[in-house]
Amino acid sequence: MSAVSAVLGVDSGGSGLRIALGSADGAVVRTTGTATSTEPVRTGPSGIDPAHLLEQLLPAVEALLARAGAEAPAAVAIGAAGMATLGDGLRAELPAALESVLGVRRLALAADAVTAYAGALGQRPGAVVAAGTGMIALGTDLVTWRRADGWGHLLGDCGGGAWIGRAGLEAGMRAYDGRRGGSAALLSRMEAVFGPAPEMPGLVYPRTDRPAVLASFAPEVARCAPHDPVAAAILDEAAKQVADAAVAVCPQVEGCEVALTGGLFKMGDPLLVPLRTELADRLPGARTVSAEGDPLTGSLRIAAALAAGSLRLPRDGRLLTVPTEQDE
Repeated sequence: MSAVSAVLGVDSGGSGLRIALGSADGAVVRTTGTATSTEPVRTGPSGIDPAHLLEQLLPAVEALLARAGAEAPAAVAIGAAGMATLGDGLRAELPAALESVLGVRRLALAADAVTAYAGALGQRPGAVVAAGTGMIALGTDLVTWRRADGWGHLLGDCGGGAWIGRAGLEAGMRAYDGRRGGSAALLSRMEAVFGPAPEMPGLVYPRTDRPAVLASFAPEVARCAPHDPVAAAILDEAAKQVADAAVAVCPQVEGCEVALTGGLFKMGDPLLVPLRTELADRLPGARTVSAEGDPLTGSLRIAAALAAGSLRLPRDGRLLTVPTEQDE
């Protein structure tokens, strides 16, 4: 792969927008400048708002290019939470807008799970579990993608932060009531963090950021796990749920790599020990590896490969599209 002068990666998620300008030499992508916005891109009835994304993105990119003394980036890759189901507006409007303002001729639009995959494993076949507030697994044999979960805290995200936090709060409420399955330790931590148990419904149910509120209690479950069997059982079950997703997407290739990425795994051994045991039992031919980089790194990697004509990750109508290929 030939050297690329400048490529642009974008990671749009619930905590805002992260942007990186980089260069590539072979398989190595180097970041040369970054910018952030803490305002998440709006989502409306018709999906992710392309005008709001461009409003935040364009000034930041122009400033990065000016500081680097660079012209238009050779390629851009934008990874966004919700791209798979809410990205029709982005796919329709971004190619023309970015070409008009920045002169971008090569553009990839990806679900955040795809950029998490590229950041973790690059363009190798394997499986990636991305877990934070939610949880999604994505795998590929470089022919097609396989996805498991990522369906949100009401329908799925099983084993993710909101799932663990909700189970921990339920155990606290069970202890408050005197029902079986309760945990005095988790009740104590719940009341220390949120206040009296009877007030919990009013604190949780009206919140528009309910998944994040639930997930904020997951670290408390991990802290209680070494000395509380109920908390330990919650994390054991979370490990089984995460392993279920990994098994569902892992391609049938020899020595398949399974990478774990995302803030949830910073909880450490209380979750990772049972998870590694589950993966070893259920995917005996696979290797669990550390993620090489984060989703922003993945966006840069996709952009660099696109610029060099070496993007091997499968195209998909929702997970990974390269609208500019239609014009080449």
